[in-house]
Amino acid sequence: MLHRRRLSAIAVVSAALAFAAGAADAQTYPASKITIVVAFAPGGGADTLARLIGQGLSDRLHQPVVVENRGGAGGNIAASYVARAEPDGYTLLATTTAIAVNETLFVNKGFSANDFKTVSLAASSPEALVTGASNSANNLVEFFKATNGKTINLAIPGVGTGSDIEAEYFLKFLAHEPAQVIPFQGGAPALNATIGNQVDLMASTLGGGAAAQIAGGKLKGLGIAAEHRAAVAPNVPTYAEQGFEGFTAVSWVGFFAPAKTDAKIVATLNTAINAIVQTPEVKKKLDDMGFDPIGGSSEQADAMFRADVAKWGKMVSALDLSIK
Repeated sequence: MLHRRRLSAIAVVSAALAFAAGAADAQTYPASKITIVVAFAPGGGADTLARLIGQGLSDRLHQPVVVENRGGAGGNIAASYVARAEPDGYTLLATTTAIAVNETLFVNKGFSANDFKTVSLAASSPEALVTGASNSANNLVEFFKATNGKTINLAIPGVGTGSDIEAEYFLKFLAHEPAQVIPFQGGAPALNATIGNQVDLMASTLGGGAAAQIAGGKLKGLGIAAEHRAAVAPNVPTYAEQGFEGFTAVSWVGFFAPAKTDAKIVATLNTAINAIVQTPEVKKKLDDMGFDPIGGSSEQADAMFRADVAKWGKMVSALDLSIK
């Protein structure tokens, strides 16, 4: 009995020491380099924003911040890597709404949403439907009237992307318009095909390059899946304005940490990121990209993330999509 009591006492002391060490780490965080693992290739919205945030974090937290791209599998390679990282706040994931979509889209990801703590959803951009500038339609209602039930050639920036799922769901279940999906390897070739009138319609976020092409007169925005019009494309009506009420879909860029990361470390990062996206220079860059800052606590960001997992899961299930 005495032997067991001694073992129990040792276990209690060990747990107390581990807790004390964790608390000390949280109080002194950060004390070394932070790595932001981006779930996509260089040059995209997630990468651009991660580098803006990374520089801001370095300036505010007085430690070097390294951005590392681990693209592939729709963002799952980077997510799986970070999910297994030490939960010490020194390895973060920068990804998009893809992590919410993939929760139900992919059968075997090697991780789940519960493997992460949401640090911040930094900025968002609404999903949009766009067409070539020479198209006579100025909105979705006019576009559908002109197609008159004919099958629409829909360009998407990759199978299983948020833009793909949002557009397919909208056309099939809300607009009741037939569409032939034409996948491209990324947003740029899909945009070029739309500008060149090789397709009828394209699904994209405003922040995926569409906003710049609309502003430049090369594309027409027919509708955005947002509650309000976007400042970067004020002439593009929302879906709700055109009779498709109650449906919104945005793409965000978010930052995540392994699930066991100390809440104080998460709060430190959240506060810093919120401040960074509100600086005039970063806000200007976000505006130019077609993104809006989100802000809010890590708890609020996590609630939004979990709600999006459910929202995108509903669309994935309705479309009967699955990737193994």
